[in-house]
Amino acid sequence: MLVLFVAPTLSPNTVQCIRALLALDGVRLGLITHAPVDRLPGFTKGRLAGHYRVENALDERQLIAAVRAFQSEYGRVERLLGFLEHLQVPLAAARDATGVPGLGEAAARNFRDKNRMKSVLRANGLPVAKQALVRGEADVLRFVAEVGYPIVLKPVEGVGSVATQQVRDAASLPRVLSELRPGPDRVFQAEEFIVGDERSFETVVIGGRTVWASSTHYMNRPLEILENPWMQWCVLTPREGLDAHGQRFAAIQDAAVRSLGMHDGMAHTEWFLRPDGRPLVSEIGARPPGASFMDMLGLAHNADVWAAWCTLMVHGTWSLPERQFAVGCAYFRGSGPGRRITGVFGLDAAQAAAGHLVVDRKLPAVGQVRGSSYEGDGWAILKHPSTEVVRAGLLAMISHVRVQYG
Repeated sequence: MLVLFVAPTLSPNTVQCIRALLALDGVRLGLITHAPVDRLPGFTKGRLAGHYRVENALDERQLIAAVRAFQSEYGRVERLLGFLEHLQVPLAAARDATGVPGLGEAAARNFRDKNRMKSVLRANGLPVAKQALVRGEADVLRFVAEVGYPIVLKPVEGVGSVATQQVRDAASLPRVLSELRPGPDRVFQAEEFIVGDERSFETVVIGGRTVWASSTHYMNRPLEILENPWMQWCVLTPREGLDAHGQRFAAIQDAAVRSLGMHDGMAHTEWFLRPDGRPLVSEIGARPPGASFMDMLGLAHNADVWAAWCTLMVHGTWSLPERQFAVGCAYFRGSGPGRRITGVFGLDAAQAAAGHLVVDRKLPAVGQVRGSSYEGDGWAILKHPSTEVVRAGLLAMISHVRVQYG
């Protein structure tokens, strides 16, 4: 089976997937990357079916050319894979154009285009926020007249809450519009602001049937984190798996993924649990989760979840041992007006309070360039059989560690 993996950059997760794909039985692996062949990891030498360099992996024409080059050399390509959010539509378009099995472009756009996604979900009777496409102030005001303030403005094809802003009232609208600059060729989505706890939901689907699910709790909302730079962010994957709310959401998740067109793969959903207990779908990606979630799941199950994803996407099977641990991640974010870190405080106190729970870390350092996302400037992953012990450890971490910009 010839499998092509699209890896624009050779990140640690990418390298882990390459290693896992090379280890699969009955697989010949070809790589499509931005990197020249002499930059590939040493363990790939002599083990690849081929390598094709592209200038831009988001350009479907370049992906199509790469796939056709492999087809010309080797014949049938069975899989065309990549896990990055931005890649999903170009990958799907290239599959359609070259006859490679897998998620097609129409379904990929259902997941990628947030307005289209919510329209499909609403048409299937699933709970989503009210939304509208906006190209300028007049569109926003029409939407506000329908739902009232506050609202949220976000890119139609955004990732990780980048360029997402809350508009609290009429006074804040001009500032947000001047920063986001919507226009005829720069379309945004307006959504009603939802109050509630935000969580993720990961699902594995094989043959249109959900075979595995997990939910991770956001201890702060990502949008709230972006709006308040002084806040630290934490996420928690409970040992117990799905709580009662997660179990009720599972049926919604199952229907949502099927309605958007996924038959095989992993989906990552962000959803809200409102104060009255009603769930609401926020966004769904046809991909594995980001922000260290896969590493956290691996630690919770004592397994290589990236390798499990590779096996799922190539052979259509999924297997993980029973979850044994709760795992959480504290993301350290700074405050101050500068562009670089000038001070990191409280590490010793954090180590004394919860250091025994830490199994992996990437600590912020003086001189480091300021991070641009809610993941901040560093992180620590905590692990323990007790969910509450991990929760307390995360709170201890973010209460002690302070990062200063200057």
